[in-house]
Amino acid sequence: MHRIFLLLMLALLSGCVQPQFVDKPYPRWGEEFQVPGSTDTGEAATPAQSLLLRVMSPPAENPPAGCLLLVHGMNEHIGRYEDVARFFSQRFMVAGFDYYAHGLSNPVLRQADRALSDGAGRQDASDAYLAQAALDDLEPMRRDLDRAIKETVRICDTQHKKNKPVFIIAHSLGALVTASYMLQQQDANSPVSRIAGVVFLGPGFAVSEVPGWRGWLANPLIKLSFHAETHFLHPHDEPLPVLIFNQLVSLLTVPVLDGIFEVLSWPGIRRFATPSAPDWVVDYLTDSAHEKANLKGDGWIIRRSLLRYVKGIESEIVQFRRHMDGFSTPYFLIYSVHDPITPAWGSKDFIHATLHNHPDNACRALPQSRYHQHLFLTEPLRSRLLHDIEQWLNKRV
Repeated sequence: MHRIFLLLMLALLSGCVQPQFVDKPYPRWGEEFQVPGSTDTGEAATPAQSLLLRVMSPPAENPPAGCLLLVHGMNEHIGRYEDVARFFSQRFMVAGFDYYAHGLSNPVLRQADRALSDGAGRQDASDAYLAQAALDDLEPMRRDLDRAIKETVRICDTQHKKNKPVFIIAHSLGALVTASYMLQQQDANSPVSRIAGVVFLGPGFAVSEVPGWRGWLANPLIKLSFHAETHFLHPHDEPLPVLIFNQLVSLLTVPVLDGIFEVLSWPGIRRFATPSAPDWVVDYLTDSAHEKANLKGDGWIIRRSLLRYVKGIESEIVQFRRHMDGFSTPYFLIYSVHDPITPAWGSKDFIHATLHNHPDNACRALPQSRYHQHLFLTEPLRSRLLHDIEQWLNKRV
């Protein structure tokens, strides 16, 4: 029965498998810094394992008030944030990077960029999503975030006055990566000790709720999987009959779904079980027709998501929610009340658990909005949100 439900969900929610091409070099901005890395075996880093950090600073006559790291969302890339970086670079040194398996941190996309830069024609990037094979959890992304924060702090201290405040602006899955990373880094000597505040935009603190007729089939399965993961070997002070029921459901459901998602992520099978992202996703990202056209024509955005990666994100959300009340860094959180990609209940739960943890914590709900990418909305709301973020950052400065 689980197999039937899963196959039906995949058939309904996914678009057709289509080839993906890039025909222009990656959209770089700012000055580029290469951050060396190392393999898991301790060998020297290769170019594909290095991390590219791009930095944009205010004019020399205007020393920055602080330094700011941009963290992008699932399957996108930091290259599309040039206008955002330019806005904040009027007052801050701004840095950004592509985390694991995304943008120029993806070996297929990096090779395509090299070929285009050398004068080659259109490049096939259809297999870029296969770099997600190692993402059964978000640890590779947290490692890249750790490197990016350390390099941002180093450049900030080297190029500008030492000990300036450092901030993070993180979107969607990038917010989940950032928040879970900061919960792990509690040591006084960790890079988190330099972070003066975090801005969360549409944070991925909840599983998606598919809109429209597709949700009639998909959402019960998504909720069942999330409920089972939440209660799997973790009692929640329920009455004994409810506890027994939840544990039975979890013990039966979690191993089955984990196994199905893993099998569907195997080589060969995954080419048929990992179709392209459905068209409805773009409709809920932004209300801007210009940005929608940019999204559809952007070959550097990964169009497919390996099911192992999707299941790993769900497990990470469950794990984060168990410990999120310990999040102590000051934050400003913005969310759309009708966003189906990262539903509002995840943000509301986080706010309820943490708002009292610091007097500068703040939140803003957009009650009429269903859109997910707040920095790519139409005017005048986009500018209002940018100025609200800047005002909160200035307060923390």
